[in-house]
Amino acid sequence: MHNAPKKLSSTDLALYIEQTDSMTKPWLLAQLRLLKLQERRDSLSEAEYLQEITDIHQHMMSLGEWWQGIEDEVFG
Repeated sequence: MHNAPKKLSSTDLALYIEQTDSMTKPWLLAQLRLLKLQERRDSLSEAEYLQEITDIHQHMMSLGEWWQGIEDEVFG
């Protein structure tokens, strides 16, 4: 029987961000927002959920090409 890996929670990711002093890494902060949104999905209306997804997307798009020069760290 195959054991599925533990699903990452927003608490786990927040702790990782804190312990690695990664508050300035936009890809991790966006992932944290997405995890928190996923965890609250059942308590949100469709309109609220779509608005939050749109907000996260707009934030990421406003960052531009932030990964340039750190591709190995981000995507490696």
